[in-house]
Amino acid sequence: MNAIELMVEEHKNIKRMLKVIRKYCYKVLKNENVDYNDFYRMIDFVRNYADKHHHSKEENILFTLMDEEFEMSKKGPVGGMLIEHDQGRLYMHNLEIALKELEKGNEEAKLDVIANAVSYTDLLNRHIDKEDNIIYTFAERSLSEKSKDILNTRSREVEEKAHQIGTQNKYISLIEELENK
Repeated sequence: MNAIELMVEEHKNIKRMLKVIRKYCYKVLKNENVDYNDFYRMIDFVRNYADKHHHSKEENILFTLMDEEFEMSKKGPVGGMLIEHDQGRLYMHNLEIALKELEKGNEEAKLDVIANAVSYTDLLNRHIDKEDNIIYTFAERSLSEKSKDILNTRSREVEEKAHQIGTQNKYISLIEELENK
């Protein structure tokens, strides 16, 4: 298994969900009928597939190996990626708060739903482009074979554990379901 190729594939799934999120925001903007509970399901996807499953491989494996070889986790492009991961978590936190305000009857919270969800999609689309074209390319070209082997082995372990509990199937099915709504 090539872990970097796998992470690129995961990015494709994440980008599919980003399109779904944006379409839902457009429905909110147009005051169309929206199942706001679907936003909670999107948050679940972001937190458990994009963040816990995917970003954990980057943060705990890839970026750690890059730091060990090149001392770059707290500075430069990897530091920027970590900051953007945190920004994305903040947008999801604020989206959840906005949804709860909307449930209380605060119609103005629709602005915060749109603002945080669209900000997240914009951030992640740019973020994914940088990882696919800069970070991953650098890692493939520059990491030692030993580090690449460690990356692949540890990523395989993460994948196997996630497969046992059905993470991949659950969230790919969710993407498909929301794409068809």
